[in-house]
Amino acid sequence: MAGIKTLADLKRKQEEVKTQINLRDKAENPGSQVQVKVAMATCGIASGAKNVMDFFVRELPKRGIGAVVTQTGCMGYCFAEPTVEITIPGKDPIVFGYVDPAKADEIIERYIKQGELVDGIIPQNYNTITNTD
Repeated sequence: MAGIKTLADLKRKQEEVKTQINLRDKAENPGSQVQVKVAMATCGIASGAKNVMDFFVRELPKRGIGAVVTQTGCMGYCFAEPTVEITIPGKDPIVFGYVDPAKADEIIERYIKQGELVDGIIPQNYNTITNTD
């Protein structure tokens, strides 16, 4: 195999393969995991969504939280980018706006781990719009 010349190279490759297998296993049953969707359309990327996604990818496993972190397109909340949708198994999804790494840390610690609501939730106003004609 090209690129593997030392024991350290082999261990790195082993970890890469384990990570890929773990991601595939999680994708087959995502409802059993916390799901984190980071809006990565142009407006989200320009507002810092890449840093937010990297934070979730790095921190959730460190904190022992089984999660699937994915990127999505525009959620329609361009005014509040970066936006992140969190789905905890058995609960409805919640979208948070203006998420930076500090807010992502609060979301992990308070909402995901403790079940507490935190500031920054974007309400689903489409359910409350009525036609007055």
